[in-house]
Amino acid sequence: MEKKLTRSASDKKIAGVCGGFAKFFGLDSNIIRLIWVLAVVCAGFGLLAYLICALVIPEEA
Repeated sequence: MEKKLTRSASDKKIAGVCGGFAKFFGLDSNIIRLIWVLAVVCAGFGLLAYLICALVIPEEA
């Protein structure tokens, strides 16, 4: 079965991007959220990347 990256419909706080990445990589969604927050705070590109992902990645059925 082919793995596809989708936004999570069940594990979401804002748009389901972190939940989708967590499901795709087989990790806990809180770890992905922590990494994303660190990317926003430290590197500054995380917010723009999140918005792009929310627009581009389809939501799971």
